Amino acid sequence: MRGASVLLLVCLLSSAPQGAEAQRLSYSKGQPVYPAYEGWERNSDGSFDMLFGYMNENWEQELEVPVGLDNQFSPGPPDQGQPAHFLPRRNRYVFKVRVPADFGEEEELVWTLRANGQEYRAYGTLRADLYTDNMIIMSETGALGAGTSSPEIRANVPQEIELEGGVERSVRVGEVLTLAAVVTDDGQPTSVGFFGGGTDSEEDDVEEDDVEDDAEDAEEEDNEPTPRELLERALGRGTASGTVSKRLGLHYTWFVYRGPGEAVEFDPPQIKTWEDTRPFANSPWTVAWVVPEAPEDGRWVSEVTFSEPGTYVLRGRADDGGLYADVEVTVRVQSTVF
Repeated sequence: MRGASVLLLVCLLSSAPQGAEAQRLSYSKGQPVYPAYEGWERNSDGSFDMLFGYMNENWEQELEVPVGLDNQFSPGPPDQGQPAHFLPRRNRYVFKVRVPADFGEEEELVWTLRANGQEYRAYGTLRADLYTDNMIIMSETGALGAGTSSPEIRANVPQEIELEGGVERSVRVGEVLTLAAVVTDDGQPTSVGFFGGGTDSEEDDVEEDDVEDDAEDAEEEDNEPTPRELLERALGRGTASGTVSKRLGLHYTWFVYRGPGEAVEFDPPQIKTWEDTRPFANSPWTVAWVVPEAPEDGRWVSEVTFSEPGTYVLRGRADDGGLYADVEVTVRVQSTVF
């Protein structure tokens, strides 16, 4: 019987996609969402923040999983500030759950998530090897290459955001809501080359010669390279990366954190906060993405409209390519009265 089981296992393994073939498999919809425990941080008062994110296996499908039996924490309150709207693909360091100073190393905080008929759990603990700091976050999100460090990058801190207006708003279906946030940043990390700091070299992830060549080309043309030229140059370097590469540069974006995302429209279209690496996506993780010009007064303004009534949570994120800061606005949308 044991021999038959081994044979069955061998047959299954031999028929499953392997290596590069398995990596090419991708899905637009119908796949699960995996909750992820990213690590923990220590606070000055002795408490700890547990960091969670997720991997939505789909490239297109954004799932709505309200807080409840299919989206809950235990032990303790089921609602710990987790998302109820799940964007595509990998979303790292999405939210934090604070636990007290006396939370033991053997204790666990469990996030249970059921999406597209499949249930998975993430287990938060205070194991020493899961300690996380800003350098780890910048490295994991693709801002730094392996072993990259400098006094300037180590001094980088998250942005400060001053949200204009209250954190609770009320509008009607179809009514334009203006959202404005003033962002203060320390100017680090600085952008280098067209990757802006991926994982392709020992220092700033762009070969020095390539940077000089690109600068000379741009000077000769006397204008900025087009996105297609950026892509061709990046692909022409022929370098391989073991993780994502992220363009450095301050930007600000809004996204749906809770509520039906298909009922929300932003103007202008917002920069993606999930790791969309496809060419020409509006994402810092694609090689042809161009960092937007920051407003002189640091005031980022967007307009949003809703096509369905309900309660929504919108999250605004300031991101310098390495670290980020978030604010949230709860919007209660009422039906249009005729």
